[in-house]
Amino acid sequence: MKAVHFGAGNIGRGFVGQLLHEGGYEVVFSDVATDLVDALDAAESYTVFEVGEGGQDRLITGFRALNSAQDPAAVAAEVATGDVVTTAVGPTVLRFIAPHLVAGLRARSTTLPPLQVMACENAINATDALRDAMVENAGADWGSCAGKAVFANTAVDRIVPGQPEGAGVDVTVEPFYEWAIESGPFEGRPPSIPGAHFVDDLAPYIERKLFTVNTGHASAAYLGSASGLVKISDALDDPLVAAGVSAALEETSALLIEKHGFHPGEMAEYRGTILRRFANPELPDTVQRVGRQPLRKLSRNERLIGPAAEAAERGLPVAGLLAVVSAALAFTEPADEQAVALRRMLRELDAAALTQEVTGLSAGHPLYSQLLGIVEAAQR
Repeated sequence: MKAVHFGAGNIGRGFVGQLLHEGGYEVVFSDVATDLVDALDAAESYTVFEVGEGGQDRLITGFRALNSAQDPAAVAAEVATGDVVTTAVGPTVLRFIAPHLVAGLRARSTTLPPLQVMACENAINATDALRDAMVENAGADWGSCAGKAVFANTAVDRIVPGQPEGAGVDVTVEPFYEWAIESGPFEGRPPSIPGAHFVDDLAPYIERKLFTVNTGHASAAYLGSASGLVKISDALDDPLVAAGVSAALEETSALLIEKHGFHPGEMAEYRGTILRRFANPELPDTVQRVGRQPLRKLSRNERLIGPAAEAAERGLPVAGLLAVVSAALAFTEPADEQAVALRRMLRELDAAALTQEVTGLSAGHPLYSQLLGIVEAAQR
């Protein structure tokens, strides 16, 4: 069996690639980072170091690497004969890998089983977005490609922090992971991925993950940064920051309980697990790394405004989430383009324009007036 994985970065090697390897696939990594591709191609193996309680060192073998920018034909050929395609490139990059998949499907024999495509991104229905990009790229030719692939949305969760200097292609991760995959598209013939669980309705799991793990991680980063802390584990060790993160997650849990019917006890246990993961002192993760790209994280359907807007629409509390939004507006990181752009927008735009442009909410929304007040305070 062969899996083609787009995105050979830390998540690609330390999570998706590891599980594909353990499922018996030969993994063909595709990336545009020449140094990384060359290093992987020269390596016979790499190690995934799981740090924290229950962690193990896992040796990964049986992989190859291709540069999709330099040799797109080779990538298409691998897709044409692969069993599985996965991605970990970031939601905004999916449209750039769509042409490679379309080229591979065009060349794929109709005698092969459908290619199983799963985008493993921190976004709702990312695989649908990838398929839409492929349809657009193929144009009138999509009809000849459509039957050669099946597309399943996924929800993935594993903390893969910034890596220590000189780590090479080895990766340090936390022991915990979750990979939920919608089962329907596979019609009883799911891919071989040990530890993944297949569900009929993925939406609750996607939102539980995004509105707990991603919201909590961002909350720890922004509240920790506002308190002058460096590491995420330091932030969770600070009583005030920990209380702020807990308050935000209690609000997202209330939304998830009302919207999807999760049991309150189940959500309390899930929150506790998430907070213990963030507090793992062996994960070398920083508030600056986790807090980067604040404009994306403050956008309408993301981890802060998304749950806060839905909670406000239902009359649920949002004070904890809004405290995180306030801290996010104060976030600074000279090396991050979005953080720099946010500082410029705070200087140049009036509060109403900035609120609508960044959060996507207009004056008629029940959350708008509170957000406007937070933006006005950030501009003083």
